[in-house]
Amino acid sequence: MEAALLSLSSTTATLHLSKPSVSISRTKSFHKNISVHSNKNNNNNRRSSRRTMLVTASSKAAATETAASAAASVAVPTEMKGWLYDEYGGVDVLKFSTQVAVPQVNDDQVLVKVIAAALNPVDFKRRFGKFQATDSPLPTVPGYDVAGVVVKVGKQVKGFKVGDEVYGDIHEKTLDGPKQSGSLAEYTAVEEKLLALKPKNLDFVQAASLPLAIETAYEGLERAGFSEGKSILILNGAGGVGSLVIQLAKQVFGASKVAATSSKPKLELLKSLGADVAIDYTKENFEELPDKYDVVYDAIGQGEKAAKVVKEGGSVVVLTGAVTPPGFRFVVTSNGSVLTKLNPYLESGKVKAVIDQNGPFPFDRVKEAFSYLETNRATGKVVVYPISEDYILEKLTK
Repeated sequence: MEAALLSLSSTTATLHLSKPSVSISRTKSFHKNISVHSNKNNNNNRRSSRRTMLVTASSKAAATETAASAAASVAVPTEMKGWLYDEYGGVDVLKFSTQVAVPQVNDDQVLVKVIAAALNPVDFKRRFGKFQATDSPLPTVPGYDVAGVVVKVGKQVKGFKVGDEVYGDIHEKTLDGPKQSGSLAEYTAVEEKLLALKPKNLDFVQAASLPLAIETAYEGLERAGFSEGKSILILNGAGGVGSLVIQLAKQVFGASKVAATSSKPKLELLKSLGADVAIDYTKENFEELPDKYDVVYDAIGQGEKAAKVVKEGGSVVVLTGAVTPPGFRFVVTSNGSVLTKLNPYLESGKVKAVIDQNGPFPFDRVKEAFSYLETNRATGKVVVYPISEDYILEKLTK
């Protein structure tokens, strides 16, 4: 059986869609007569630059707007292209299929035509099998973050209509029974309450980069009791979550002082995001510095060191690694109302998406995107775009 996999050339840092080229790849039978394409990493076209792209609020991708406007008129098929795995393991267990079942839409859900999706560490940790006890049954289509267009609505849905451009984290409970069918496919079914209208000034790449990270950043600050006039230290300030904690602490919560750590090449990025103090962790041990903070947001796994620089009565938010008192760990709950609340800050440009300069990765290079994310060297978010190669190509050629 042959499966056509449309291979797009790498999009540039301007986020304008490149003209796709088409290649045909032979496939073999996979799981229950699912046809798959085992994608081979192609590194010879990767850019050598590791610079970060700080996406401004005025940036717009016209091609994705054109595609989105036509989405409502496209008939929904029964099968779709997507990435999946039917066993736990490394990146090689990921397989491409042209015959993934389009998910059924429950009464409280909408069906989203996926334009862009972002990768998160929880994606590969889930694939490694770290959450098997609470995971949904295999096979799994990975992906938490989505930006796309509503093409179908359930009977109970009141807030969205066909044609709406939306974004969100599609799994309400990150680790507790996440959906089998994630965002790394042409369609995904999502509860209405988990989505928000896409900020009007953001393109789909920018929007897809935000949901899980910005909700994690916001919920952690709220749980820590962070408020106006308080100080905060963010560990790994150039990461997907850390870069947003800096901005939310400053722009939304009214921090009096924001400090953050990164390597030397990323210090200017931290300052541009709003950090008052940028600490090069390769040259300074932050736990030995004299300053203490009301809240330390540990997004890298240094809980013991973090506890040494928090003020008495303060809090340490821990996302990964060991927890040392007064630290606490939490797992984010997806909530579209948080995105709606933060949309004005995104639309005004006070809070910006930060996307790694090596992306966005085209859909046929998802394995490469994951391999890069798993090096822990990404700055900001790693985004996959466009998801529906044939769909985008059809719209561009009309």
